[in-house]
Amino acid sequence: MDFDFTDDQISLRDAVQRYVEKDYGFEHRRGIVRAGGFSRETWNGLAGLGLTALAVPEAHGGLGFGPVEAMVVMEELGRGLVMEPYAQGALVAPAVLARASEAAQAEWLPRIASGDALVVLAHQERRARYRLDVCDTLASADHRLSGLKSVVPAGDQADAFIVPARAGGADAGIALYLVAKDAPGVTLRGYALHDGSRAAELTLKDAPATLLVGPDRGLATLALAVDIAIAAQAAEAVGVMDRYVALTADYLNTRKQFGVAIASFQALRHRIADVKMQLELARSMSYFATLKLGESDEARRRAVSQAKVQLGQSMRFVGQQCTQLHGGIGVTDEYIGSHYFKRLTVMEMQYGDSMHHLGEVSSRMADTAGVFA
Repeated sequence: MDFDFTDDQISLRDAVQRYVEKDYGFEHRRGIVRAGGFSRETWNGLAGLGLTALAVPEAHGGLGFGPVEAMVVMEELGRGLVMEPYAQGALVAPAVLARASEAAQAEWLPRIASGDALVVLAHQERRARYRLDVCDTLASADHRLSGLKSVVPAGDQADAFIVPARAGGADAGIALYLVAKDAPGVTLRGYALHDGSRAAELTLKDAPATLLVGPDRGLATLALAVDIAIAAQAAEAVGVMDRYVALTADYLNTRKQFGVAIASFQALRHRIADVKMQLELARSMSYFATLKLGESDEARRRAVSQAKVQLGQSMRFVGQQCTQLHGGIGVTDEYIGSHYFKRLTVMEMQYGDSMHHLGEVSSRMADTAGVFA
């Protein structure tokens, strides 16, 4: 299989890399964290590069690119620790809206492509524990929603939300709705996450909404949206780990003890070799998840869960080892390394932790007795 990127994909990667290096330095990022964890200026900068139009169909003012291009972008954003919810607003939302009515597409997709609208998925509930089929939010016959959604990415900064809800009663199927931020009955409580990014609790009380996907396809579309988010996050994690490993290698070659660089110590060389191995395992599974996004629901779901298990293991190992190899400076807020570690820690818990996805993989391997087909 050919894993070489095309010239266009390489050009895209280089453009994002230049933007991150020039406009999203560490001190700039720390300023965004102090200001609350989200920058509309940065979001507009991503839009200026055309990145918010990446996954939007050309018919609605987008570029119509696919998962591989999204993976390329997410790796570079990961290297720069960009906090803005790019995957949610520019990859997940267009995928859901592409399955909605023409009217909904015409209203929202051009605004997403231009960067004028940030639309995020609000699907997590306290009782669900990562399960997508557990949903207590209810929708009335006239599309009014009541319920509570937790840890909504940049929720108090978003312009609208894609909300799963039971269409008609507690035992009804799950449909997907779009709720505008300024709609009556919408209440938001924003807060910062451990890595400095922003999230919010979304409370809906008889809030008017637009039906995007009916209960016949709602759960399947929600699963696709989450899988897209996981594959994007896997690519972002590879970028974070790649940069943190390089940073650690530079530190080992610079820091001296007994008059020599500590990179010459055999024990530390073995540890950094193990770290590099985990990084490459994560990279291969990131590619695997991305390439499986276009396959059947069952094949895609299993592949994404397999990737999330490996990414969870790699993120934990790489984050811990690189931080320990730095010594005390590795946990200080003034040093960028600690922020890579925080980001990896948060990502391991998002969209299902490693134990949850290990169970997902296990449940899909019953027919193969543990052998991947």
